[in-house]
Parts: sequence; structure tokens; C-alpha cells
Amino acid sequence: MTYLETLKHPVVARLTLIQFISYFGSWFSQVAIASMLVEYGASEMAIAYVFMMIMLPAILLAPISGWIIDRIEFKKLMQVLLLIEIAMTLLFMTINSIDSIGWLMLFLFIRSLAASTLFSAEMALFPKILKGEILKNTNEIHSIVWSVCFAVGMALGGLVTYYFDYDTTFMIDVILYVIASFVLLGLHISLKPTKHTESAMEMMKSGFVYLKNHKKLLHLIIIHSSLGFTAFDTLVTLLADLHYKYIIAIPLAIGWINASRAIGLSVGPLLFSRFINEKNLHYFFALQGLLIILWSFIQNNFSYSLIGIVIVGLLSTSLWSYTYYLLQQEIESQYLGRVIAYNDMIFMTTNIMVTLFVGYAAKMGMELNYITIVMGSGFLLTAVYYRWFQKAYE
Repeated sequence: MTYLETLKHPVVARLTLIQFISYFGSWFSQVAIASMLVEYGASEMAIAYVFMMIMLPAILLAPISGWIIDRIEFKKLMQVLLLIEIAMTLLFMTINSIDSIGWLMLFLFIRSLAASTLFSAEMALFPKILKGEILKNTNEIHSIVWSVCFAVGMALGGLVTYYFDYDTTFMIDVILYVIASFVLLGLHISLKPTKHTESAMEMMKSGFVYLKNHKKLLHLIIIHSSLGFTAFDTLVTLLADLHYKYIIAIPLAIGWINASRAIGLSVGPLLFSRFINEKNLHYFFALQGLLIILWSFIQNNFSYSLIGIVIVGLLSTSLWSYTYYLLQQEIESQYLGRVIAYNDMIFMTTNIMVTLFVGYAAKMGMELNYITIVMGSGFLLTAVYYRWFQKAYE
């Protein structure tokens, strides 16, 4: 089944369009946020803490969001979440100095809470209406859309931020979320609702018990979470401030580096997804780690770094989508929302740990290329871990 044949499914097609619009908006405004932090003189740790706020909701509120996803009708939930994202993005326009960074963190936290819940809801919905190859393709399409939006959003976001101002970027972001809300109105899902007679606490507890009793799921969650070693946001911002600002304006440097990475993220599945399977997955994890380590040797040079980050991105999307597919296949339908939320919690925990590591290591004087080598080594360890998992569950 091709991607075009997969997109003929009406629910997949409309949700993909909504994903495209909302993801584009998220990355479009992220360049403005990163540039704003540098302009206002934020420290390395302040930058790390701000980016951490994007990831933290998926960790702190996973049990609650999982219960919400399993309990509330999908379309109604999406409508509320999009409205929250619109409101928080409008509030970004009130940030005008380093003294307001605490408010920025709060607004980012709430917007990211809505975004992470929306993402988990979608990933829990797909296995309920799709099976086999079409589900695998949908995951890959989702990750390609994310990558394309990452590329175009970062590049255009950098240009708009550079030539106009932060408020213009945020307002365009708001308009995109509004468009996504209108597209959502035409979504029709024929899905028999799952009846839950348990209380919220009972559902959360049963979700934990289910996960505890299924050790294979726990290992798959850990394997998927290793993709958090590609949390490059703080690293790229620091590279732009330390090395690239002498060649190009910081907003443009951040935008173009991330856009180049996303080109690799977008093209990679077309090249590699057909070759990745359960038997050889560990080789691709190892290759991903080696590519990141190779990038560390050339990342101080802006031109070489652009090429290197494209190559680094080639495998990331395929690894993300395939490990997510392996996980989805193992979860019983009535537990999908909760387990997917717990998975995203562990995934975001890895992202935050990597982000904090980058911030602390840079603050302590560790060279950015050595920090990158450590991140690449995480994938080499994952390759070893997956090989053990493969033998244990053959």
C-alpha cells in the first residue's frame, strides 16, 4: 500500500491536513521563541528550561491525559485542545523582556499540554480504526508531515521573525490554529464508543497495572524513548549563539539549521522505511548514533553543519514511526489512550533529560561537539539494548 492509497482513507486524510496546519504553526513560532530568548539575554540554563516546558506536560500529566483520551469523544476533545493552543499563542505576544520569562514558561507549558494530549489522542485513535500496513503507513505519514512542517515552519518562521517581528509570527501562528479548527468541523468518525464504568482513579490504576503486567510493552516504550536523544533544540540555539551568529543572523541560523534537519527527516522514510524491520532494527539505531557523532566533528562550520544535519535526520523519522508501530500493535484497544500517554511520558522524559544535560554541560564548559558525541552514543547503547530485547522475546 502506497502513501497516496493510505491518504484515501477519509479520517486519515482530514487528520493529516489538521496535523499539517497545526504542526506548521508550532514550529513557525518556535524560531521566534528561541530568537527572543537570545535577544533578551537568557542564559544557557534559561533556554534549556524554556524548551523543557514544551516537553514537561507529557510527563507530569500523562495519567490524567490518558484517562481523558479514553473517556472523552475524540472530536470534542480536539476542539477544546485547539482552542487552548490559540489562547496560549495569543498570550505569547505579552512577553517583552527577560523579566517575563516565567510567564512564557507557563504559556508554553499549557500550550504544550494541549498539543501533547492532542497527539496522544490521535495515536490512540489510529489503531482503533486502522490495522496492519495502513497503520504503519499512517505513522510514517504522520512523521513525514511533522518533518515537512518542521522544515518549512522553521525556515519561514526564521524569515518572518527576522524581517518583521515576534508578534507577527505569533499572530500567523494563531491564524493557522483557527484554520485547523475549521477543518476539524468536517471530521466524521464511525467508532463505537468504549464504555468505562470505572472512576478516574480506577482507570488510571488499571492502566498502570496493565502496563506493569506486560513487560514487553515496557521494553518497547524504552526503545521508542531513545529517539529523545535527537532533542537538538537547545544545542542548535547554543550553536547559533556561539558559532553561527558571525556568519548569519541568529533567527536565520536557527531556522535554516532546523529546516535542513527536517529535509532529512522528510526524505528519510522514502529511502529507508521499506528496509527497517524487527530483525535489523538494531543496525539502524547504531547507524543513527554514528551519524550524530560524525556531525559533531563538522557542526562548528555553518555550511558543513547544514549538510551534516540533513544526513543526521535521514533515519530519525523511520526509527520513530517503526518503534511506535511496534508499540501500537501490542496494546489492547481499551488501554490504548492510557498506554500511549505513558509512552509519551517516558519519551518526553528522555527529551527533558537530554535538554537539561545539554544546558548543564554547556554551562559547565563542555564543548558542544563533545555534548553531541554523548547524544550519539545514546543510540549505540539503544542498539545493544534492542539486540538483547530481540533475543529475549523471539
